[in-house]
Amino acid sequence: WPVALTQMGSVLAASSPAPAVNPAGGGAHGAGLGSFPPGFGMPSLSPVSPPSGQAAEDADNPLQNPGTYEECHRKCKEVYPMQMEGVRLVVNKGLSNHFQVNHTVNLSTIAESGYRFGATYVGTKQIGPAESFPVIVGDMDNTGSLNSQIIHQLTSALRTKIAIQTQQQKFVNWQCDLEYRGVDFTSAVTLGNPDILVGSGILVAHYLQSITPALALGGELVYHQRPGEEGAVTSLIGRYTGENYVATLTLGGAGAHATYYHKANEQLQLGVEFEANMKMQETTTSVGYQVDLQKANLLFKGTVDSNWMVGATLEKKLLPLPLTLALGAFLNQRKHKFQCGFSVTIG
Repeated sequence: WPVALTQMGSVLAASSPAPAVNPAGGGAHGAGLGSFPPGFGMPSLSPVSPPSGQAAEDADNPLQNPGTYEECHRKCKEVYPMQMEGVRLVVNKGLSNHFQVNHTVNLSTIAESGYRFGATYVGTKQIGPAESFPVIVGDMDNTGSLNSQIIHQLTSALRTKIAIQTQQQKFVNWQCDLEYRGVDFTSAVTLGNPDILVGSGILVAHYLQSITPALALGGELVYHQRPGEEGAVTSLIGRYTGENYVATLTLGGAGAHATYYHKANEQLQLGVEFEANMKMQETTTSVGYQVDLQKANLLFKGTVDSNWMVGATLEKKLLPLPLTLALGAFLNQRKHKFQCGFSVTIG
């Protein structure tokens, strides 16, 4: 959602809740390698400033913080268009420097139509030029289902998040995340849906280390337990960042996931994604591109994959009005299905 206030800009963009988010590189173009319930995943956090005592060490160390595990494939995925269907109206309203509300109306022929009310609060603890904590984000629909997040900066390198998801007044998911960013590494732990009495829950651990200024290596461990069943899934990840490209590869017991992002120029960006699911014995390859015409305030995204799924979105900002229009169309030629969408964002 666009943010009307500058102070909320990067914080809200990094913390807006979204129901049923797939972890470890999941999204519209493929789930992650870990098999666990939707709604779980480390929060999308902006960079954390290192402790002041490490300032001298940073000057001598050529390696930088590699970011988080989930961000490794994100650069490529941002090129792809998000699926749209039906009509959507979003109205954002900033009430103060710390508080904003939004209203969303969805009209759909496939999913349920409805209304959502959202609110965002940004605290007074200033961390950066556009970062303040704590951040409280939540939205509720007309059936009473709630999605909420609380993100707080405990120290200069330690950040935590609590997320709760309900469905018609019943708790569905809740998780607690803890992330630590060092000078040249990032480690994170996620605990989801723990139930001591039943003996169930899920634990996700991530670690990402900068090896060279361009190369970062890391791994993920997903452990789940419930009555009569327990298991663990591990995966390794490698990311190489060039001057105008990013190549990432994830290998695990569930399959493989590779992405390549290339910035051709200021207007054109390309992305290629490959996924292999060992359990389903399926592979998918997709190509996406983004054309940004800043002078015309136009943003066009398109994609095509090996399953003959073709899609595109067009976004137009009507400056100086606080109005954004978006059109989207997606065609699945194998299943003979077509869907299109239109959205209006005010504020």
